[in-house]
Amino acid sequence: MRAPFSSLFAGRPRRAPAALALFVAAMAAMPLVAGDYLLSVLILVLFAAYLAQAWNIMMGFAGLLSIGHALYIGIGAYASAALFVHYGTSPWIGMLAGVTIAALAGAAIGALSFRFKVGGVYFALLTIAFAEFTRILADHFGWIGASSGLFLPVANRATSDVWHLRGAPVMFYYLLLAAVLALLALGRLLLGRRIGYYWQAIREDEEAAKALGIDVFRCKLAAVTLSAGLTAVAGVFHAFYYNNLYPETIFAIGRSVELMLPAIIGGLGTLFGPILGAFLLTGLSEALTNATADWGIDGLKQLLYGLVLAIVVVLRPDGIWPWIAARLGLGAAPHPPASRVPPSARERSEGALPQGQP
Repeated sequence: MRAPFSSLFAGRPRRAPAALALFVAAMAAMPLVAGDYLLSVLILVLFAAYLAQAWNIMMGFAGLLSIGHALYIGIGAYASAALFVHYGTSPWIGMLAGVTIAALAGAAIGALSFRFKVGGVYFALLTIAFAEFTRILADHFGWIGASSGLFLPVANRATSDVWHLRGAPVMFYYLLLAAVLALLALGRLLLGRRIGYYWQAIREDEEAAKALGIDVFRCKLAAVTLSAGLTAVAGVFHAFYYNNLYPETIFAIGRSVELMLPAIIGGLGTLFGPILGAFLLTGLSEALTNATADWGIDGLKQLLYGLVLAIVVVLRPDGIWPWIAARLGLGAAPHPPASRVPPSARERSEGALPQGQP
């Protein structure tokens, strides 16, 4: 039986662990050489990368399109921030509450949808509806500040208090970097387990997966619940990094769309694609902001941003990471192609369930 750590790189080229180690070392050393502005941009990159990875579990792995993931960001943010403001509760304890509530909300939405055969674009619309309903509810909920907003005490930037998430931006940088790497490892482990094969089978052909004996309802519900809970974690960091929350911004549909884009541009269903997409899109956004700041043309940044995204989608519909990985010799996406999923399921019917990597 292989150790869990070695299974992370099973079936991968030898240069893959070296490339990952180089990336981790470079990111760990970045605060030592980066200025305040670059560090703030890198924090935005890590926020985007983590959220895209969490969303990728639903869409990339299981093929479930959600356009309402801002709901889970808001739940995590408000649960931890409100407990901190009213009772002085540590955000890590508040995070447990936020993750639990978000996971239960995701499970409820998923159970309602899948039980009544709501799928595809209608499932996506349902996620938007729940996010909008929660935004309206938060607008009138005085305990969390309602439409006036919820404000956290300003952090002491001189020292870092990890237990209360009060400190300098570099503290948030390292916490988010650890979260991104942890989610990268989790994704790799999930794709090598039975649930990962089932998700991919459902993504490629749900009816065929049912015919092969896969419990589609439970597998899809697991993907929604896990993705929702993980997304709530980012909401906690958002609340304590920015120190203010407004329902119209934290639950906005635009936030849901923004968190989807890195995974789509980087490569749906891949592990490193959302991270690469976060670097590219955040860097592009900052570059366009600086380039168009003095031009005084309203909407020019958004126009150029959308044009670049459209070009990338047309030229690389599978995402940028699979194309780069093939040229760097880092291998294809870690999940097996569709043609390999049915044999794994057939082995299940014969009593040979896939364990770990094939």
